[in-house]
Amino acid sequence: MTASSPRPTTVRRATALAAALTLLLPLTACGERPSEQSRDTDKPLVIGTSLPLTGDFSQPGSEAKRGYEIWRNMVNAKGGVLGRQVQLKIADDASSQDTVVADYTRLITQDRVDLLLGTFSSLLNHPASAVAEKNRMVFVEPAGGAPNMFDRGFKYLFFAQPATAPRQADVFVDYIKSLPADQRPKTAAYPSQDDPFAAPVIESMRQQLEPLGVRTVYRSTYPADTTNFQSVASTLADRKPDLIAQGAVFEDGVGLVRSLKQLNYSPKMLFQTSAPSNSSQYANGVGVANTEGVFYTVSWNQAAKTPLNAEFVAAYKKAYNNADPAEDAADAFAAAQVLQAAVEAVGEVNQDKIRDWLHANTVQTILGPLSWKPTGEPNGKFLLAQWQSGRVQVVGPPNLATSRVIINPKPGWK
Repeated sequence: MTASSPRPTTVRRATALAAALTLLLPLTACGERPSEQSRDTDKPLVIGTSLPLTGDFSQPGSEAKRGYEIWRNMVNAKGGVLGRQVQLKIADDASSQDTVVADYTRLITQDRVDLLLGTFSSLLNHPASAVAEKNRMVFVEPAGGAPNMFDRGFKYLFFAQPATAPRQADVFVDYIKSLPADQRPKTAAYPSQDDPFAAPVIESMRQQLEPLGVRTVYRSTYPADTTNFQSVASTLADRKPDLIAQGAVFEDGVGLVRSLKQLNYSPKMLFQTSAPSNSSQYANGVGVANTEGVFYTVSWNQAAKTPLNAEFVAAYKKAYNNADPAEDAADAFAAAQVLQAAVEAVGEVNQDKIRDWLHANTVQTILGPLSWKPTGEPNGKFLLAQWQSGRVQVVGPPNLATSRVIINPKPGWK
């Protein structure tokens, strides 16, 4: 990953940082939010966000920026929101918790943006959402499903994906359960990046598979800035697990595949968290042939028949040299759809009314319908995806599958 400011490996520092700094963030005079002060409605509707455009999360952060910008362009072409053209004010938090807090503080108290959209990752959204909550501004985040996002009693936080991290593995476990006993993996290895989203997915999977008789032969957590996976790969090659389930953000997923290929060890099944969702960038990183049979869970598929999905895919391809959209771009587009739906439903920029409407309603997005628990945790389930013949197919649940074929076992490396 691109060099960046040093990044902590747990959310503990984020919690302390957010608590300390947001105490210093008073509301404007008389409790009025900057976004609700009298404004000329002929002016653009300004939406603020901070994204990791550099640093450890620059790849998915840049995809989120694309998703927000495509949404802006599409909505402005149809007249904007509440008759106002949308302007995005985007800061670069450089994948830093300190910077993301400063960015959202400035967006709210100095730039006086009308609305907010979230950043990428639980690590950054944890402190960023605390700033928004302190200032009583709705915070719709496209990526941040770690469990500790939703145990703080926040009222203005909404996660615009179908489910949180501990539930991401469920659909893959359901697939394993559906297999005849002689086709299930007998052993499994669970390497994971020390990431507050990826790690809970893998731990949840392990806890569900062990009672099914899938024996754990390896567990490890590696630092987020790990670039050399030879040692991990060597241990995996020695222990020869049937299933490797990796909590991978992006480059760590590519790095482990490359190291396994060098050692000529290919498991019967490979599951990775976010890495395979990065579309052509993942395929280019590991080689298209080596994507074959790789499983991951996903919030979105470009073949989905959800409203506006085809238009989103076409706009992305037109803007980015016919590339397939990454999931992170789709999630950001959906987060903006959520915010748009609420603002248009209440007919004004009123943070409390927007919050209350979202708590009481379901929003149709390109990910499908989204609704929320009082904590801001979504109510849905993920899709199970698999790379097949150089493209991603949804293979579960069966009623939403785009392919009736599931590749098992995974072919060897090419």
